[in-house]
Amino acid sequence: MITDYSTSPIKLPERLPIGPLRDTVMFPETTLPIVSGRSKSKAALDQAWATDRLVVFVTQKNSKIEDPEAKDLFQVGTVCLLKRMIKNPEGDYTVSAEGLTRVFIKKIAQAGSYLEAEVEEIPQLFEKNEETEALVRTVREQFKKYIELGGNPMFDPSAIPTWTANWAVIIQNDDPNLLVNSIAQAIDFKVIDKQQLLEMVSATDRLQRLSELLAKEVKILEISQNISSKTQERVSKMTREAILREQMKSIEEELGSNEENQEIREFELKIKKSGMPKEVREKAIKELAGLAKMSSLNPEASYKRNYLEWLTDLPWKVTDGKKVDLKKAEGVLDEDHYGLKKVKERILEYLAVHKLSGKVKGPILCFAGPPGTGKTSIGKSIARALGRKFVKVSLGGIRDEAEIRGHRRTYVGSMPGRIIQAVKQAGTTNPVFMLDEIDKIGADYRGDPSAALLEALDPEQNDAFSDHYLEVPFDLSNVMFITTANMLDTIPPALRDRLEIIRYPGYTTEEKFHIATKFLIPKQIENHGLKNKQIDFNQDAIRNIIENYTREAGVRSLEREISSVIRKIARKIAEGDKGKKFVIDSDQIVKLLGPAKFTPQLAEVEDSVGTSTGMAWTEAGGDILFNEVTIMPGRGQLLLTGQLGDVMKESAQAAMSYVRSHWKELGLAEKFYHKIDIHVHVPEGAVPKDGPSAGIALTTAIISALTKIPVHKDVSMTGEVTLRGRVLEIGGLKEKVLAAHRAGVKTIIAPDGNKKDLEDIPENVQKDLKFVFVKCMDDVLEVALTRLPTPVSFKIPVKTVYPAVA
Repeated sequence: MITDYSTSPIKLPERLPIGPLRDTVMFPETTLPIVSGRSKSKAALDQAWATDRLVVFVTQKNSKIEDPEAKDLFQVGTVCLLKRMIKNPEGDYTVSAEGLTRVFIKKIAQAGSYLEAEVEEIPQLFEKNEETEALVRTVREQFKKYIELGGNPMFDPSAIPTWTANWAVIIQNDDPNLLVNSIAQAIDFKVIDKQQLLEMVSATDRLQRLSELLAKEVKILEISQNISSKTQERVSKMTREAILREQMKSIEEELGSNEENQEIREFELKIKKSGMPKEVREKAIKELAGLAKMSSLNPEASYKRNYLEWLTDLPWKVTDGKKVDLKKAEGVLDEDHYGLKKVKERILEYLAVHKLSGKVKGPILCFAGPPGTGKTSIGKSIARALGRKFVKVSLGGIRDEAEIRGHRRTYVGSMPGRIIQAVKQAGTTNPVFMLDEIDKIGADYRGDPSAALLEALDPEQNDAFSDHYLEVPFDLSNVMFITTANMLDTIPPALRDRLEIIRYPGYTTEEKFHIATKFLIPKQIENHGLKNKQIDFNQDAIRNIIENYTREAGVRSLEREISSVIRKIARKIAEGDKGKKFVIDSDQIVKLLGPAKFTPQLAEVEDSVGTSTGMAWTEAGGDILFNEVTIMPGRGQLLLTGQLGDVMKESAQAAMSYVRSHWKELGLAEKFYHKIDIHVHVPEGAVPKDGPSAGIALTTAIISALTKIPVHKDVSMTGEVTLRGRVLEIGGLKEKVLAAHRAGVKTIIAPDGNKKDLEDIPENVQKDLKFVFVKCMDDVLEVALTRLPTPVSFKIPVKTVYPAVA
């Protein structure tokens, strides 16, 4: 049987199930919806619903505790009648509870799966006097003001039907406890303050505490309203100013004086949107203030206007680039360029670091190598792989330092240097920036441009690059600088120290063949308005052009010769042979391009005395050199011809000194050189030659001429020789070996210190050649000569001993 407590007096049972509440306090004479999802709470509600529907709701001291015990609950709660209970599909219970009376928790015990409490009712008593009446009126006025100021009581018409029926009746009720309970339940006070109001027994004390809390809430609402009012006033003022500005604009248009002011406003807007650093923005504002005071007829105004345009047009914060995709970047590099393994590896390493760290200082790369090897064009491919803009500045022939750093604003027609100009052109702070032909910078009385580059190309200080025109620092640390050079010797040491050198060794014949097939021929066919089906180069034709019509490390001449062939075919097609497919073979190349322009130097046909095959490095790649030595009557002179440089002459003199000091091992007479002259000649006398790497070749040729022992025809050698016969490391081994391979050489003699360079040589070349790495001249002679010299044998004179005469 369910008791109707609204008409019957409350008679509490000895024990009641406990419903723990989090962040909520339940007051008597109010109705509140409660959602319960914890097992203990649901078990208590099930027990109450199954019996008399009475449950005591007690607030937790700490709302974060999931399974509260007796010590986690306050000692005063509210006995409630469950008016309605709904079990949701999610497993939660939604109940509508009506508060009946406050109780003191005497004891808490575990009753199966829920907590049970022994309770003692707290009587709702009050003494009606003047103080109580005054407090009731004060609370009413405070609550009324709270509502007027926009306070939002937690009214729930469905939960508090009595309030919905007649809120004024409750407010005017003389029972102070009912007033306190209703207002405390409705306003979102802190849980500890609500619990304090619930636990107070004296109605006067409860009214006093409620008045204090209401006064605090009213004060907060007044401050909020004041802030809102000021904000509204500020917005109204801004709106009024905007209207006035529009009116002024209309007046200025009528008066014809709007153009200058419009320009100032545009500059103000540009400065605001440019993202300049604080220091630069202050400088721009100062210059703009000066411009605003000037007449448009003042010549100084145009200078300030140009300066402000440069400042506002620079990309101070604009960056470019997409998400780093290493596979895609590698595909872009391979698509645009064949070979260049080390260059591509370095770029991919930079991308990998950038992907992992998010930001990395731009490297200063220097691509050094012969012309036509793709140093400049790979810059565009790098930019495409990075998803960045590409800009290029050619430094060849620059002699004025102001070309790099800009002219000071005191000069008429002054402007920023080429670096700032290129960054503005790119429109981003992180373009791929190519400084082409950095080895060809000049210098004169106007300064040294290479010295001006030191700051821009130093990753440690280019975050504040100073241009003479701008007079403010500009951050270049995100720029990826790439420089190119043919020769490193002409680059000043301080500048070279800032560069990460990546050498371009030049292409092999096989690499040129692949480049011509994949890139050059399709490109030239398209450039000449033809289609691939109209013309076909066979392999022999391409190799004929490479070997007999070009002699270079790159592919520029090769591209020109291919263009010449296709041009002649295009003429025939234009003249009427449209349906015919032209197949270009080796014989056709001779008809179209004429006789071979270059005859490849080949190795000796037979073993010969006094001749050795050396190897040389040139800007166009590598080549072989024949060293010829002849002996003739004379007075011990060493004659050197063939336009040899000083270093090569010294190598020949060192070779001669080695031969003279080792005459015994070589089977020569002690003073073999007294009545002969030795003439050393290196053919192609019009071509300057220099360097120490011909040392062992010269020594071998001299020894062969003196001993009459032939040198193997298919052996080529390179290496510096010392007076003691040691063979020292040299440079450019790859180019030299490739040249020897083209000439038909079978054996390469190289210094032992160059073993590490073997990995740079293509595998197909290594398979065709035999490499002998030597440490001294004895090792060289053992391989180069057809037989070793016979050392001079000495007879030790025997002293005659005469018998003693008695």
